[in-house]
Formats: sequence, C-alpha cells, structure tokens
Amino acid sequence: MTPDNIIDISQQALYVITMLAAPMLISALAIGLLIGMFQAATQINEMTLSFIPKLLILVVSIMIAGPWMLELILNYTRRLFISIPTLIG
Repeated sequence: MTPDNIIDISQQALYVITMLAAPMLISALAIGLLIGMFQAATQINEMTLSFIPKLLILVVSIMIAGPWMLELILNYTRRLFISIPTLIG
C-alpha cells in the first residue's frame, strides 16, 4: 500500500462525508436563516425558537435524502472492499 493509495482513499472518504452532510447542513442553514430574519423583523429574541424548526427540517431532509445517502455510503464501502486485494498485493 503506497502513500498515493492512502491519499486517494482519504480523498474519497472526505468526498463521501461531505456529500452525506450536505443535505442536512444546507437545510438547517436555510431554515436558520429564515428564522433569524423572522426574529430580526419581529424583534423576538428567543433562543429556543429556532431549535424545533431546525430539528423538524433535519428529520424531513433525512427522510427525503436518506435513500440516496445510504446508496452513496454503500457504493463507497463496496468499492473499498473490492479494492482490498489490489491494495494489499
């Protein structure tokens, strides 16, 4: 196993992690921005006001993107397992 192989596997892992986290982070960011604008417009400074909508939007985003996320991580794992003989030998 060469350092190039390790770097390649690490880059693929970081890409998969980024793709897995993106739907949840983007949806939480969007709802947080909307709630922040609402709080600024109405001058309601309640810290817990944004918690429940963010939690709900995260559950919805996992329900929508969950099958795609599962397929992505399964494909990465399969490719990694298939490449084990070439990495060892």
